[in-house]
Amino acid sequence: MSDESPKNTAAEISVTSNGDADESNEDVFQRDVMHSGSGGLSLAETHIISTNCGTVTEGINEAVPCEGMMNVEAKSGPVVVSDDLKNPAIEKLELVRKWSINTYKCTKQILSEKLGRGSRTVDLELEAQIEILRDNKRKYEHIIKLSQTLATQLFQMVQTQRQLGDAFADLSLKSPELHEEFGFNADTQKLLSKNGETLLGAINFFISSVNTLIEKTIEDTMVNIKQYENARVEYDAYRTDLEELNLGPRDATTVPKIEVCQQQFQIHREKYEKMRNDVAIKLKFLEENKVKVLHNQLVLFHNAMAAYYAGNQQQLEKTLKQFHIKLKIPGGDSPSWLEEQ
Repeated sequence: MSDESPKNTAAEISVTSNGDADESNEDVFQRDVMHSGSGGLSLAETHIISTNCGTVTEGINEAVPCEGMMNVEAKSGPVVVSDDLKNPAIEKLELVRKWSINTYKCTKQILSEKLGRGSRTVDLELEAQIEILRDNKRKYEHIIKLSQTLATQLFQMVQTQRQLGDAFADLSLKSPELHEEFGFNADTQKLLSKNGETLLGAINFFISSVNTLIEKTIEDTMVNIKQYENARVEYDAYRTDLEELNLGPRDATTVPKIEVCQQQFQIHREKYEKMRNDVAIKLKFLEENKVKVLHNQLVLFHNAMAAYYAGNQQQLEKTLKQFHIKLKIPGGDSPSWLEEQ
């Protein structure tokens, strides 16, 4: 048996994509070398793509063109995404993530304070002013409620006096023997009814002015106080985190966290100080405005009540003119001041 075994002739034939026999290996090698030297791709610039398009039959690679292979181009380098092509959903997701972290920190801080485990920043002078304002607001609301009750009762009395005066006047016409007596009572009840309407106008003006002070001026300051308290909680939350990180070890992992936490702490510290100054200024202007408004309204209320119960009709009308209060015409089509409440 000979040492040289016959070789498979099919394995020696290089088959191209069109099935024709290729040129000799030496000629092909020389041609490839010349082609590479004249601007062909180098080995570093080539890409190896593995596909399942070709099939192997008896050791022969059959080069079968794949669908879409002609459209494949070799690309290199990183892919740069323009800022205009960023997904808005990613930005929203980042905002939600930051909000969740901030909410978690603030909730943790509030619970720690309520349980007596966490410390909180306190401005004693400012906190005392805020507490006084809240207490005064509750008392002013109580005065408004009592004044509305008084006005309701006075309105009912005025309506009764008017009806009683009409009844006396009718009897005065139908009872000649008691014409003078019924007439006196009719005039008295009508006068009391008129004075009562004047007093109702003064009380209505008092209620409206004090109510405006509470619902607009004081409430606007309370909104700023709420924002200040939220800023204080955020400041204490990030302050606590920074203190805990500074107590721990410093290594390659914790140092970047400390730096980020220090930046966040500084941001919330500036926000807290700004809100504290804003609230202090708001409280100062509110106090000045409150004194001015309540001074005028309390003088009006006192003078109107004193003139009414003293039976001084001229002084009562003068008080309303002093505060530029216009009364509704009795019996007019427009609704009464009580119905507008």
